[in-house]
Amino acid sequence: MSDRDEHIIEAAGKCRVVVRDGRVVEVGAPQIKECPLARRFACPVEEMTPDAIRKNIEERIRSFGMCTPEREVLAGPDFVPFGASELLSSAVRRGDLDAAVIASDGAGTLVTKNPALIQGIGGRMSGLVKTSPIPEVIARIEENGGVVLDPEAAVIDQAAGVTLARTLGHRRIAVTTAVAAEATAIREQFPETVIVAVHTTGISREDAALMAGAADLLTACASKHIREEAAKAALLQAGTSIPVFAMTRAGKAIILGKVLETDQPFIIHAAHLPVPGSQSPEPLC
Repeated sequence: MSDRDEHIIEAAGKCRVVVRDGRVVEVGAPQIKECPLARRFACPVEEMTPDAIRKNIEERIRSFGMCTPEREVLAGPDFVPFGASELLSSAVRRGDLDAAVIASDGAGTLVTKNPALIQGIGGRMSGLVKTSPIPEVIARIEENGGVVLDPEAAVIDQAAGVTLARTLGHRRIAVTTAVAAEATAIREQFPETVIVAVHTTGISREDAALMAGAADLLTACASKHIREEAAKAALLQAGTSIPVFAMTRAGKAIILGKVLETDQPFIIHAAHLPVPGSQSPEPLC
């Protein structure tokens, strides 16, 4: 266990951000110029600049304690209709999934069957690369039905998280991952697991093909390669600006279950995928 409090996030635009002791100490260069989703953040990122991204992360730290002992871990309302956390919390709430394996700042990989915990953690951040254990956050997660994989080191290991979920007696398990090799390994070891590929901006063509072959749900983010791979085999697309693709019947059922759960109006029609939106991240990479 390290004594250093350090959290590394690939934030808006897949910009590398380092937070230490509750302060943003490093902000890298974003890979894209603009994103329609980022413009809808509580602290909007109108243009992908290091200064704008720094302000967004600082606002997350201030408003809900991201990467600090004050981290809030529960949330209710959806941020977007078809985000990974929204889809998984909906599926767990309906009973279509037993549990989800996700990752949190201050805790690392964890297993939970609490929809509010899934949304409270995943709906408020993405792109967690590395984190340090924060005892207060881990305790809050455990109080709300989460089981942390490694409270001493807060490791992020989603394959080990699936193993933990099975040890806890769960069988209908979903897991998020941003690593193509990890997605492939999970599919080989636990073929029945629902795999959700997240944080795919800048993914290589080779890794996009691996993700498309392993995942049930593909979040496209600003990836042109994910869109190209989804065009070959996707069964369903949810959203247009930042589309999510169902690559399997299991993924399709999760998206349609979310549609059934909401009172929002939708249009459904057959189309050659992907269907572009009027706004998309710029540039796709």
